[in-house]
Amino acid sequence: MLFWNSNKKQIREFKASWGKPKKVDFNFELIEHYFKKIGKSSALQVISNQTINDLDFYSLFEFIDRTNSKIGQQFLFNKLLTIGKSIDFSEQEKIIEHVTENEHDRIKAQLILSKLNTNRAFFISWLFLEDFIAPPKHLAVFKYLSIITFLSVLSSFFLPKLIIISIGLVITNMILHYANKINIYMYSDSIPQLPLLCKGAKELLKIKLPVQETETIVSSLKSIDKIKKRLSVFTLESKQQSDIFMTFAYLLLEYVKMAFLLEPLIVFGALKSLREKRFDIQNIFEYFGKINAAISIASLRQGLKYYCKPAIVPDYGRLDFSGVYHPFIENCVSNTMSTKGKSILLTGSNMSGKSTFIRSVSINALFAQTINTCFASDFQMAPMKIFSAIRISDDVLSGKSYYFEEVLTINEMIKESRSGFKSLFLLDEIFKGTNTIERIAAGASVLSYICKN
Repeated sequence: MLFWNSNKKQIREFKASWGKPKKVDFNFELIEHYFKKIGKSSALQVISNQTINDLDFYSLFEFIDRTNSKIGQQFLFNKLLTIGKSIDFSEQEKIIEHVTENEHDRIKAQLILSKLNTNRAFFISWLFLEDFIAPPKHLAVFKYLSIITFLSVLSSFFLPKLIIISIGLVITNMILHYANKINIYMYSDSIPQLPLLCKGAKELLKIKLPVQETETIVSSLKSIDKIKKRLSVFTLESKQQSDIFMTFAYLLLEYVKMAFLLEPLIVFGALKSLREKRFDIQNIFEYFGKINAAISIASLRQGLKYYCKPAIVPDYGRLDFSGVYHPFIENCVSNTMSTKGKSILLTGSNMSGKSTFIRSVSINALFAQTINTCFASDFQMAPMKIFSAIRISDDVLSGKSYYFEEVLTINEMIKESRSGFKSLFLLDEIFKGTNTIERIAAGASVLSYICKN
């Protein structure tokens, strides 16, 4: 009961916001970090910058994202833009079913996840995706200086003449100590968040959500626990910046570290230990993110006027759907179409909704393969890569005209059409950058060539 009583306000907020978009600022520079740096060996396709731009993906993400932690936000961003070689949503759907049917467990999980909702939590991914600073070549000298200084200070109690030597050594150590301070500040956002991540993961395990390979998570948590003491120098450094009660302890320890040059030895020892635990940190990070992403998808579904789980059939060569709509448009007119294994040439008057329809199809084809959720009453498709040429602009800095940018984009589609794998190509009024006769001739040739393959 204490757990719930102390979080009454937050619980009310979780209940009120369930099924609704978040009203917060989005720092995409930090949100994208995990997506840009994580390996993609298990991906069938990573969505290109061109398609991200065509789909207004950043605005779309602001609508989709209902996560409660920065880790969940990073994980969901990557999930939405990565189509896997094997599409299996069984674990995700089990988590969604559990949190939908058990509000108590869902809110408890959200409370745990929200403890990592500060901007500092973004930097946890740096611990397994970025290289650590290398130890200085003269680190061994620091060890000798530390020992000599300690012996000198100790001896000066018996031989007062040694005090001058001790003072000289301490001053030298102070200079080296502050020169090393940058090595602490570089990790002052990421490393102090690691104990919070581990604590949160342990609490999530107690809820017994239907997550696979929990034994691996337990093993990774035990591995990180072994180096907790070595990380305390970073944790204390972080706490003193925000907790006045830690200031005295921090200053006392700071003087000891300065005098005997302990900090470089502790810092690089801790970084060496962390370097060996990168897999475990990633394992816990992705466990945390997986749960938060599933809860976010459950909240998204709750707020939609209707949705469906798509049918992904490997041998099914058509793209068929009914009741498809664009999530941004209120009172949107839905559309139904059966391609019957053929390509589609879409025509219509200006402002009749052609571009919006194309975007609606591409958004649904993407989310069908990434989060098992479509803005439609029915959606059936084969696994497909997705390529688009909807909103192309020139690049003045690189000297590329609009027409040249469009040629490069469509050339990539032509190459991909030869790969033998099913692809969904979405083109909207191609070759607008040239005259009408050449535009029609080039457009007809490109479409005919792609359709042959």
